[in-house]
Amino acid sequence: MNKVMGTQSEVQIVWFKRDLRVRDHEPLSRAAERGPVLPLYVAEPDIIGAPDFSPRHWALIEGSLRELRRKLAERGQPLIVRHGKMPAVLDDFREQYANIRLWAHEETGNHWTARRDERVRDWASDHGVPFTEVPSMGVTRGLETRDGWVDKWEAMVGNDPIPAPEALRPISETGSTPDPGKIPSCSDLKLGPCAVALQKPGEEAARETLDSFLNERARSYHTDMSSPLTAEESCSRMSVHLAYGTISLRSLVNAKRERREELESKGEAKGWRQPLSAFESRLHWHSHFIQKLEDAPRIEHESFIPEFDELREGEFDEELCEAWKTGHTGFPMVDACMRYLRRTGWLNFRMRAMLTSFAVHHCWLDWRKFKHFYARQMADYEPGIHYPQLQMQSGTTGINSIRIYNPMKQAKDHDPDGTFIRRWVPELSGIEETEYVHEPWRMSTGEQKHHGCMLGEDYPERILDPDPAYRRANSRILELKNKSEIKDKAEDIYERHGSRK
Repeated sequence: MNKVMGTQSEVQIVWFKRDLRVRDHEPLSRAAERGPVLPLYVAEPDIIGAPDFSPRHWALIEGSLRELRRKLAERGQPLIVRHGKMPAVLDDFREQYANIRLWAHEETGNHWTARRDERVRDWASDHGVPFTEVPSMGVTRGLETRDGWVDKWEAMVGNDPIPAPEALRPISETGSTPDPGKIPSCSDLKLGPCAVALQKPGEEAARETLDSFLNERARSYHTDMSSPLTAEESCSRMSVHLAYGTISLRSLVNAKRERREELESKGEAKGWRQPLSAFESRLHWHSHFIQKLEDAPRIEHESFIPEFDELREGEFDEELCEAWKTGHTGFPMVDACMRYLRRTGWLNFRMRAMLTSFAVHHCWLDWRKFKHFYARQMADYEPGIHYPQLQMQSGTTGINSIRIYNPMKQAKDHDPDGTFIRRWVPELSGIEETEYVHEPWRMSTGEQKHHGCMLGEDYPERILDPDPAYRRANSRILELKNKSEIKDKAEDIYERHGSRK
């Protein structure tokens, strides 16, 4: 392909990754000020084929790309989509245009995306292509210590969002217009059937969801976020939009603070202060955990303190893992939550923590053996949240308290009437007594026959006895955690990764 000569216009390639929006998109806005913009998304086989990627993820990306293409076209230049490897795709554009500059957001992703980004940086350096990466998600690259991190976070996300560019100079100004390319479907990518997700993708859906939360749903956020019965409505539901960047973290912080000021000015803040404060706290934690992966990419593959990986070495039980994955453990709250997650792609934080706790403590499963399965279920999969959270719940960080959730207590506390369990474990829906819905093993054989739910036939027997499983996990983790050499390593972990109030 011949380079387009005879023009001094520098083509601004804006590389979209997990930032599928036009508002508060600094690379796009800065590029638009310099020259013709080529907005680019690349569907990359290595990333789409990675073990943590699922058809559900692509379905959300595909929907977001379609809206993004429309929004960019309205401004003068539609999104260009290519299917291939980076930076090979960039080679094609470098051949086509005499003068290019590359823009993107920094991304804290898995090791596949990290290696990809390194290759692109090397390519840009080797070919003399200016490449500007802009910080995102409140994360500081190259951080040496967590001291002062909150101030850095505030400096990044506490100011006003950047408006979307009103217009983009089209590539046609250069004399050569690339084919926009097809936005591939799950079928095109040979991903199999695209599992549905609870939420609609795209920037407009993100704004609608945020507005409904801040103006209506947030009022019960702090009280209702823990129960799967109420969390679907009362939680912000912004996690999937943050995961694909259909809204920026800065936009969320700004919108929350504007809403707080509005309520204060009207004298209507009573009843809103606590939930809005809790929401902003969660946004801090969101960045805090992603910063952990940014600072220590190894934690995708090994525990913060590697000695903890030896605790479960050689003790992985495939049958227990399969029962947990499919929601057939015989523990109703565990099974209901897993089935709900698999069907919808979402689950509130407390129940996700309970599922992880049950897997790593009661079933004594190594988190590394199911990390990809768990990631594929979550529509809002964010590597920087996923891996640190798996480790925190597993007790492998050395700095967090051991958290072993009692699934029966969680059921009684957060599904007291058994409504959620009956809905998602229909085998138990005919049982009138809620105590048996929470703990079906307490039914006699006669009661099982009466309710049409024979354990071991209609619904599984418990796959384990929870009490000795709890004692084993607690004692073995504590024994290792209390060793002097582990305590020394934990101090180092805290210095590098611990939160600073």
